[in-house]
Amino acid sequence: MEGNVARARRRQEKSKRVEAQQIVFSGVERVTLESARREFNLGPDDVLIQTQYSLVSVGTELAKLSGLEGVEYPFAPGNRAIGKVIALGEDVADARIGDIVFCHTPHVSHTLAKRLRIRVPPEVDIRASALVGLALVAMTALRVGQVELGDRVAVIGLGLVGNLAAQLLQLAGADVIVIDLNAGRLAKAQACGLTQGINPREDDTQAAVMELTRGQGVDIVVEASGTAQAAELAVSLTGRSGEGIVVLLGSPRQGYETDLTRFLNHVHLWRNGSVTLRGAHEWRYPLQHSPFQKHSMARNAEIIFRLMAQDKLRTKPLITHILKPTAAAEAFAGLRNKPDTYMGVLFDWTGRAQGARLL
Repeated sequence: MEGNVARARRRQEKSKRVEAQQIVFSGVERVTLESARREFNLGPDDVLIQTQYSLVSVGTELAKLSGLEGVEYPFAPGNRAIGKVIALGEDVADARIGDIVFCHTPHVSHTLAKRLRIRVPPEVDIRASALVGLALVAMTALRVGQVELGDRVAVIGLGLVGNLAAQLLQLAGADVIVIDLNAGRLAKAQACGLTQGINPREDDTQAAVMELTRGQGVDIVVEASGTAQAAELAVSLTGRSGEGIVVLLGSPRQGYETDLTRFLNHVHLWRNGSVTLRGAHEWRYPLQHSPFQKHSMARNAEIIFRLMAQDKLRTKPLITHILKPTAAAEAFAGLRNKPDTYMGVLFDWTGRAQGARLL
């Protein structure tokens, strides 16, 4: 009986109340910051975090804010954050109070990190570490594309995911060409060590790729812009008689009309490239490491953190704005209307966190 009483007391102690803030899409193109007292009842495996920084996943969140991707409002955006562990469930073994962890959580000051939590190494800058979530997406291009040393690879679209994918491909030994309509993003790619850039506004993309590859085309194209038009371009950039691969890393959301027969001939006819289409997404891999499967999100995150710590994966040029949650409406307006200057946007919850208290 005494054991049951003690266990019930421990469970009661795992109920935490906080004054929390959360960014909310209250309707189409409407961004608000809401405050409320919240109670968290920690289960045995739950971890309560106090968010330090959360990263905007631009394409996904703007699609939901604009109504392009249907959601039910009010909607809580965000799914990648860095937080400080402030409470633990009684069975948690992979985290300690005070740990800084990456987790898939929304833009909110306090929340439970349930599915995946990866400890951030102390040698990695905490703000840069917030990019690990999108680097996990980018990593799938390398895995799915089965890139080998010396492969010629083109990456279309240099948002955060595209830039990080291009860097990871180059670190894996590929000869990388980057393509984007935005001169500012090409400049950021240059700052990240990606020196072969093409702007379709200024050059014929196919001709430029052939010139850079001495007429051979690329072995692999990573389409990271999330547009069907770019996917159509991608299939035309591989070698004419090779076994080219196009990795669809972006998420198309808008309709597009084209001659599908011409597109399919790049897949079917060997003189058009015999292209193979492959989809890539971070959730194709299990969350945790298993001795029976090489790749997992946890293992990929550990690799990315190691590359960050060694300054091989460059993140400093990618973080363009660090804003308080009170500036959320400004942040999303900038991402939509000023893509040349707004790219990597972090919400800084640290000031809010210092003033927060457990109740």
